[in-house]
Amino acid sequence: MDGPHTSGPSTGAAFQPLVDALLVGDHKLLAAVAQRLIEQGCSREQVVTDGLEHAMGLLDDKCTVESFNLLEIMLVGRAVSSVVRVLYPDGYAPTQGRATFVIATLEGDVHDLGKNIVRMVLAGKGFRVVDLGRDCPVDDLVGAAQREGAVAVLVSGLISPVVSQVRKLRPALRACGLAHVPVVAGGAALKQLRPEALDVDYVAENAFDGAHYLERHVSGAPAA
Repeated sequence: MDGPHTSGPSTGAAFQPLVDALLVGDHKLLAAVAQRLIEQGCSREQVVTDGLEHAMGLLDDKCTVESFNLLEIMLVGRAVSSVVRVLYPDGYAPTQGRATFVIATLEGDVHDLGKNIVRMVLAGKGFRVVDLGRDCPVDDLVGAAQREGAVAVLVSGLISPVVSQVRKLRPALRACGLAHVPVVAGGAALKQLRPEALDVDYVAENAFDGAHYLERHVSGAPAA
């Protein structure tokens, strides 16, 4: 597990080139900048939280109905994929990981940048992550959780219309005998709400916050 932010360049100016490269979707430059930060002593958690997620927060502000730009989102998605390959060169965890999670962006939301970061962070920690992609129907996600023996269900949402889909998830899990499986939510639209408003167990502030919650769940440790 990456340690606390105690080494490497300080936050702010050191990460600005990473932020700039991501916002323009320059995947080659972004991968090079990420590699340089790692060589300078930054942890993967710093690069993700202070670089990628900060940039995505700025991008979230542009992803309204009025200013949505599919090409821009696709370019940024490719850029994110390039940098996570630098941070997690081994890619996905093996078939038999520490535990299995299923993850998706629910129906009505075609954004998957945040979901992809969460997937790679968890894979890098040795978990098996089954990704149902974006615009995923609730029933498909529940079916995958049952089929794969998932110990948690993860959902991401960038836009507010997906909130109603998240609220359908718990009843659907309960109907399939999976009431015991926790649901973790994250993303710009969902982290504005409390767990009880979404009918989920936990709302993650960022990818590593969600990962830490899931590690505690898997280990049986009490919630912090």
